[in-house]
Amino acid sequence: MEDSDFNNLPLSQNTFHDLWNNVFLSTENESLAHTDGILNQNLDFWENPETMQETINVPTAPTVPAISNYAGQHEFNLEFNDSGTAKSVTSTFSNKLGKLFCQLAKTTPIGILVKEEPPQGAVIRATAVYKKTEHVAEVVKRCPHHQSEDPSDNKSHLIRVEGSQLAQYFEDPNTKRQSVTVPYERPQLGSQTTTILLSFMCNSSCMGGMNRRPILTILTLETTEGEVLGRRCFEVRVCACPGRDRKTEEGNVEKNGAKQPKKRKSAPAPDTSSGKKSKSASSGEEEDKDVYSLTIRGRNRYLWFKSLNDGLELMDKVGPKVKQEIPAPSSGKRLLKGGSDSD
Repeated sequence: MEDSDFNNLPLSQNTFHDLWNNVFLSTENESLAHTDGILNQNLDFWENPETMQETINVPTAPTVPAISNYAGQHEFNLEFNDSGTAKSVTSTFSNKLGKLFCQLAKTTPIGILVKEEPPQGAVIRATAVYKKTEHVAEVVKRCPHHQSEDPSDNKSHLIRVEGSQLAQYFEDPNTKRQSVTVPYERPQLGSQTTTILLSFMCNSSCMGGMNRRPILTILTLETTEGEVLGRRCFEVRVCACPGRDRKTEEGNVEKNGAKQPKKRKSAPAPDTSSGKKSKSASSGEEEDKDVYSLTIRGRNRYLWFKSLNDGLELMDKVGPKVKQEIPAPSSGKRLLKGGSDSD
């Protein structure tokens, strides 16, 4: 065969690379384009193996989030406005209780304070958990009533970030816990803190939601990979009158602290005999008012009992403070031995 015949061969006789592109990578082949994505996933893995590895190693949220404060190397801390306890305030923070009191769907400013600037892309994450151990496994969500009235896509989230279009809402696929993140922003010129605005979209007393169960809000400073750089935790009560409720709870703590002694001593066992004694004493006093007669045989014996009775009568007149011995007749013993028992 001549050389010109080889040059006029069809495309199917070209190199293997051209054959692979024409057969397996053709976007016109609809049967391959509508597969379950296995071919595309494998091609993405060979073209970008680093991206595939990052997708596999995404960290998962812990089953029970930690609630201990952790400043970290950046000395992560929070700052709250001192709003006082007036009835008109919409949110107020009690340093004595470590508790935030706020109204439903009202904006609460919280200052973020760090000593060292975190890495690029760091975020602030807000998560709500129940405070008591018997409820900590449950997910904190809004009540069905408030969810039905909210047309937004994040209507089930209790905590909402206001004033930022970069806020992202998450729900962990394993624990179903909900959280919201907002990018960390550098403090403005002349300020040491960065302010974020949070709103709580349900009352603490809502049936089907928190149902009067106390909650904790966890604010964490995290990297883009989910590594926690700092953590702060505080209790939250969503109510109609934050100033009044804060004043009441602080007053109750002060009263309970004043009543409790520094060193508790074990209380003595109650004396059950005191009641019996008091009853017997009272009955004895009633009996003393009555007069009884006693028949005594023998004069000397009569005189001895008479002197005893006279002494008791004298003690009743003088009082219990004066004690005196009742003398027995000196000759009584001798007379009992040698005397006669005749009247």
